[in-house]
Amino acid sequence: MVDPIRIGGLFSNTGVTAAGECSTMRGAQFAIHQINAAGGVNGRPLELITRNPDSTPALFAMHVESLIRDENLRFFFGCYTSAARKAVLPVVERYNALLLYPVYYEGFEYSRNIIYTGATPNHNAVPLGNYMFDHFGSRVLMIGSEYVYPYETNRLMSDLLYERGGSKLGEYYLPLKNARAEDFARLMVKARELQPSFIFSTVVGETMAHLYQAYAEAGLDPTVMPIASVTTSETDIQQMGVHLGTGHISAATYFQSIDTPLNRQCIAQYREMFGQHQVTDRCWEAAYFQVHLLAKAIARAGSTEVEDVLQTMRGLEYDAPQGRVRIDEHNHHTYLYSRIGRANAEGQFDILYESQNALKPDPYAIAPDFSGWSSQSGRRP
Repeated sequence: MVDPIRIGGLFSNTGVTAAGECSTMRGAQFAIHQINAAGGVNGRPLELITRNPDSTPALFAMHVESLIRDENLRFFFGCYTSAARKAVLPVVERYNALLLYPVYYEGFEYSRNIIYTGATPNHNAVPLGNYMFDHFGSRVLMIGSEYVYPYETNRLMSDLLYERGGSKLGEYYLPLKNARAEDFARLMVKARELQPSFIFSTVVGETMAHLYQAYAEAGLDPTVMPIASVTTSETDIQQMGVHLGTGHISAATYFQSIDTPLNRQCIAQYREMFGQHQVTDRCWEAAYFQVHLLAKAIARAGSTEVEDVLQTMRGLEYDAPQGRVRIDEHNHHTYLYSRIGRANAEGQFDILYESQNALKPDPYAIAPDFSGWSSQSGRRP
């Protein structure tokens, strides 16, 4: 019997980020199913060993160290929040393991032991800010969850806002865990008083529903003052209720509504495996294609040694559902597409803008690149 290539999955199915993490887990599982059905990697099947870190950064670190020491694993997928990734980073560096991280993040990080396949700010926050300033105005109220990603993303958005001569009407943070509905309700009262051009949200996880519910209960109108988010996805809208998301705007590298043969085929096959009710989103897609990238790198290297795999992974390309992506040779981040969409009554996103090509990752926000942008619709949503 051929020995499998065993890889670790760090996906919470409990806790505040469970919905998003379960989506990323299914993306990885789906890719592994495809690879194994096609004969595996150089004839060896992939085997996913998962742990549930309960959306708790310390447990992510504990589980990855346990899987390295007790199970002799060296390749890992997962983590969701930046706090979880930062907890795992010193562990994978200490043991020379490799984490493939599928979630958008704030940038300003590099590790030779991490491959970052989620968006950096030049893929989502910067294009979203410019779109909103052009179409709605530059009086902004910022609301986020209380941890590093919202802090850093709002800092960058503030810089962009000031460059455009705009006004920040307030910047508020609520706990990632156990934020109360009444806290969001108070912020929506403030929004009604201040009348910002839009609300910029970096709220993450299950408390996101409180924000959108409070917005609806305050009687605010998304055609006039929408929530614009870099975090809200199809999975989040399904969880909170489609009616709450309708009309609001998000930026992402991938939307389920991308109308290409590859994406349609991928979704159909995924639903055959997991059920017709399933939706796909940006983190699902990143988890999916990063498994294929790792498999391709191992196959080319002819080895499961981390150093050999890293050598072949740098510069590696893959035709993902969003389009062709590529790992940057120098910073371990990924060339990704950039899109802005408006949530519709079916819980999907009508794409308003998208880049013509995958954009070079700029994790250090040195020189945001807008040269690849084109408009699908120049109308105000």
